[in-house]
Amino acid sequence: MKYIVFDLEFTVLRSQKHTAETIEIGAIELQSDEHGELSMTDLYHTYVQPSRSPQISKLTTEFTGVTQSDVDNAPLFKEAIENFKAWLGEEYYLCSWGPDDKYQLVRECRDKKMDLGWIRNYNDIQLSYTRLNGADIGQRMGLKKSLKAENLPFVGKQHNALDDAFNTAKLFKRYFPKLILERNNAAEESLFETKIVYSTDNEVKYTPFLELAHLLKIAQ
Repeated sequence: MKYIVFDLEFTVLRSQKHTAETIEIGAIELQSDEHGELSMTDLYHTYVQPSRSPQISKLTTEFTGVTQSDVDNAPLFKEAIENFKAWLGEEYYLCSWGPDDKYQLVRECRDKKMDLGWIRNYNDIQLSYTRLNGADIGQRMGLKKSLKAENLPFVGKQHNALDDAFNTAKLFKRYFPKLILERNNAAEESLFETKIVYSTDNEVKYTPFLELAHLLKIAQ
């Protein structure tokens, strides 16, 4: 069985006319040996060309680091997902830090009339980590803070899909013996809304896009 820890980055739009589109996919593959020890065995990365809002906004670049030149020759969402599915193979768990990446995949695949059956065996590592550490699930710890609590350095840059996936994979690997992974299928689930509250170092509640909200305020 393969364990895929993935992360997405989306377009940042000030207008609500269009929904956000995926512009980057990063993933780390982990597999266990005969002793149950996990190793990182492969990685996947691609930029994705948005179709509804093809011009990358300044806010998008400031938030994600993704530029216009990164996506100009990148595959569109359908092709990128087909490539990602080919890389995934047949048997795997899909894992990410928080539920937002799964919601984004489901929304975009539904909007584009694409199959949802491959979005399966999804597990929210942030939720599992919060529960295992006895914290309130309504005040989840951010990725960087969680790594610090485990004395693990954050490698790379936040809001870079591959870097975020790699850093999440480090926590996944450490907590793997304690994780109870679920089997599920997004095609059998109803469309859901994100209603997550996180906590900062000062225990102040904020949404996943606090930094984004700050950028939007500056841009006004």
